[in-house]
Amino acid sequence: MQTRNRLLDDLARVATGALGVAGGLRQEAEGRLRQQFERILANMDLVTREEFEVVRAMAVKAREEQEALADRLAKLEAELGKTAKANSTAKAKSGTARRASKPKTKAP
Repeated sequence: MQTRNRLLDDLARVATGALGVAGGLRQEAEGRLRQQFERILANMDLVTREEFEVVRAMAVKAREEQEALADRLAKLEAELGKTAKANSTAKAKSGTARRASKPKTKAP
């Protein structure tokens, strides 16, 4: 035999109703928070993902070009340094040869 307890049935109905109200409140709170966040984000000057990716690609390309130019400059400076060193060595040698070949003159 099964006995029915009216008190337990009533408590179960009250609890079910309370859970339904709590679920409704939760949904409404989430909806209001979502609206508030969307309003805040709309007022902020944020970029879209696509714009971000385009600017990121431009930055990567600029960095690669800058590194290539830095390498090229270093090579040119190295070549210039070798040329300048060779020229100064050649001038020093030719200056010594000229001094040796000049006849010495006496001062009056």
